[in-house]
Amino acid sequence: MIIGHAHTAFTATNMDRSLQFYCDALGLAHAFSVKNEQGEPWIEYVKIAPKQYIELFHPTSTSNQQQTTDAHLTPGDPAKSQGFHHICLLVDDIQYVAATLAEKDIPIDVAPKRGIGKNWQMWTHDPDGNKIEFIQPDDDSEHAK
Repeated sequence: MIIGHAHTAFTATNMDRSLQFYCDALGLAHAFSVKNEQGEPWIEYVKIAPKQYIELFHPTSTSNQQQTTDAHLTPGDPAKSQGFHHICLLVDDIQYVAATLAEKDIPIDVAPKRGIGKNWQMWTHDPDGNKIEFIQPDDDSEHAK
């Protein structure tokens, strides 16, 4: 079911400063960027190891905040302006994960769907409300490289 850790996500208050820290100070490599549906900067990925990343959300603008709310938070939750956003676990069969969670009466906040980054994803949360994403990268996804 779970085959690894895909990423931990944070919302940056200053993207340049965050990328300088992770890439220059820590020596990690900037892997790729994802733009939102309006073509604006949305997420920067810093590679830790193969298929393992730190996901940095750009500081929220109105369009980023709405997209973040739609894609990553339970409806009604406010978008975070900085700090921890979510953890993402790498899986080999997203439909199996959804069925297993449903059998165990674990709420599915967002049902399996193909996201902007060409990955299958779904969402739940832990008992404290921390968001958990499950991701099954498609072969043509940047995450699979």
